[in-house]
Amino acid sequence: MASVNHSRARDRSSGKLDIAHMAPLAEAWDPGASEWTTDRREQYANDLGSERSLVAVTAKSNRSKSDKDPAQWLPPAAAAQCTYASDRVATELRWKLTIDTKEKTALEKLVGDCPDTVVEYEVAP
Repeated sequence: MASVNHSRARDRSSGKLDIAHMAPLAEAWDPGASEWTTDRREQYANDLGSERSLVAVTAKSNRSKSDKDPAQWLPPAAAAQCTYASDRVATELRWKLTIDTKEKTALEKLVGDCPDTVVEYEVAP
């Protein structure tokens, strides 16, 4: 009878996924969230009104990204970078967050490689 290593089986389960904020909470603080009411910050943290604001990612990827902006971190898979840029910009526009010069430069460089990527968003209520 073969034995099963249950710890390895758990490593491959959804327990290794995190729900990440496209624009991390700490990253949103300076460009606007610090001026929001507690209720508004809670709405941002739990934004289920946009499929782009919160994303399921591996725990490893989420730890790697932490509270970094696109000038400091990009998804390691090149195929995911255009989607990341689009989702990041859509989230920042949705919540009327500003970006600094380094982030803007990084995003402009990144979207240069994404000519068919469209940014769609709805302003948060």
